[in-house]
Amino acid sequence: MGCFDCFDGGYSKQQKQEEDRLASEEARSKAAEAAQKRQEQFEQSAVGRAAKAQLAAAAKQNTNTNKGEPALKVFFSLYLLHFVV
Repeated sequence: MGCFDCFDGGYSKQQKQEEDRLASEEARSKAAEAAQKRQEQFEQSAVGRAAKAQLAAAAKQNTNTNKGEPALKVFFSLYLLHFVV
C-alpha cells in the first residue's frame, strides 16, 4: 500500500491518529463528567447519606477502641474480675 499513499485524498495516517486521539480524549472527558454527576446524585440520595453516616460511625468507633490499653491487659483484668466477683 506504500506506493498508493498519494491516492488517499490527503488523509494521512497521522491525521487519523490525531482524530482518534481527540475523540478518545472527548469520550474520557464525557465519562468523567457522567461519573461525577452520578457521584453527586448518590451523595444527595438517602442511600448516599446513610452510607456516609455509617462510614463516619465506623471511623468514630475505630478511633475510640482500645485507647492505648494493651488487649492482653484488658482481657486479663476482666478475667481476674470474674474470680473476684
